[in-house]
Amino acid sequence: MRPSSRLEKIPPYLFAELERKIAEKRAAGIDVISLGIGDPDTPTYPAIVEAAQAAVADPSTHQYPSNRGRQDFREAVAEFYQRRFGVTLDPETEVMPAIGAKECIFNLNLAFLDPGDLALASDPGYPVYTGGPLLAGAEAELMPLIPELGFAPDLSALSADVLRRARLMFFNYPNNPTGAVVPEGFFQRVVELAGAHDFLAVHDNAYSETTYDGYVAPSFLATPGAKEIGVEVFSLSKGYNMTGWRCAAIVGNAEAIAQYWRLKSNIDSGLFEAVQRAGIAALQPAVDADVRAMNEVYARRRDLVCDALAQAGVEVTRPKGTIYIWAPIPAGFANSAAYCEHVLEHAAVVISPGGAYGRSGEGFFRISLTTPDERLLEAVARLRAL
Repeated sequence: MRPSSRLEKIPPYLFAELERKIAEKRAAGIDVISLGIGDPDTPTYPAIVEAAQAAVADPSTHQYPSNRGRQDFREAVAEFYQRRFGVTLDPETEVMPAIGAKECIFNLNLAFLDPGDLALASDPGYPVYTGGPLLAGAEAELMPLIPELGFAPDLSALSADVLRRARLMFFNYPNNPTGAVVPEGFFQRVVELAGAHDFLAVHDNAYSETTYDGYVAPSFLATPGAKEIGVEVFSLSKGYNMTGWRCAAIVGNAEAIAQYWRLKSNIDSGLFEAVQRAGIAALQPAVDADVRAMNEVYARRRDLVCDALAQAGVEVTRPKGTIYIWAPIPAGFANSAAYCEHVLEHAAVVISPGGAYGRSGEGFFRISLTTPDERLLEAVARLRAL
C-alpha cells in the first residue's frame, strides 16, 4: 500500500528510532544504558496517584469527556498560573486541556496552517515543530538558535517574505534540547514581531518547573501583550513525572483556543476526566515540595555528568533548567550522528545526536538526566574510556 505524500516528507521520529536501537541491542544480550529519551525514571508523586485512583473508581469519569475540559481543571490551571507566574487567565475562554503537549502542538499546525504558509521553528528544537507543519501541508522555516545569543534565534534575520508567510512561531524556554533559559528581552521581541506580522506565537512551556541554582522560569504570558498574540502550552509531563499520563493545557489567547477547540471537536473526545482530576492534584501548592525534591535529584545528576564530561575534556555549560545536558561532540567525528553511533557500538550508551533536532544542532549531542545516579556514573565512565 502507498502512504500519503505528506508522510513521505518526514523522517522517522527520533525517539521511535532510539527505542528500536535499544531493543535491538538488549535482545542481543548487551547491557545498554539509555541517556537518550527524557522520560523521568521516578514515579509520579503520591498525591497525584491517589487522586487518580479515586477518580478512576468514580463512575462519573467513565463517560466521554468534554473537549473543553472539566470546569475544576480549567480553574486549577488558572489558579496555578496566577500563583506561579502572576498571569491572570479566564478559565472559561483562556484555558483548555490537551492530551499532552505533543498533541496540542501538532494540532495547532492543522488549525492555523494552509499550503504555502510557514511555521517559524526553533532550530534545534522539538521535532514536532518541523514535522507538524509538513503533515499539515505547509512548511517549517528554521530559526537557528545561536549560542552567542544564549541559544536564541536572531529575529532580525527573518526576511520580509518569511514574515509575510508566517502563521505560527514555535519556541520554548527552558529550552529542549540545549537547556538554555530565555535571554532577557526575547519574549518581548516575539510579542512585537508577532503583533507586527499577525502570526500566532506558541510557547512550549514544558520545563518551567524543572530549574536549578535558584533560577525561576517565567511564563511567556507574563510578558506585556503576549496574550493578545500568543498561547502557551503547559505540560505536566516533566515537572510532575507524568509523561505517560498525557496531561497538558493550552492557555492564553481566547480566539486561538476557540479555533483549537473547533479542530479538536472533530478529531478526539477530550482528555480522560480521571487524568484531569490527577492534573488538578498536581497543581496544588502541597505538591510543590515534591517538585523541589525532584529538582534536587536532577541538579545532583547534572553536576555529576558535567564534572565527568569536563574531566574527559568536553566543554559543557551547566544548564539552569530542563533535564538535559547539551555538549559538543569530540574532534575527529564527521557529525553528531557518527559520534552517537560510535558511542552506541563501542560503549553501549545511547545519547541523542544534535543534528536530529535540526541543522543547527549539528556538532552537539544531548544527554538526558532521567537515569539513576549509578547508571549515569557507569555511562559516563564508558564514555571516558572510549
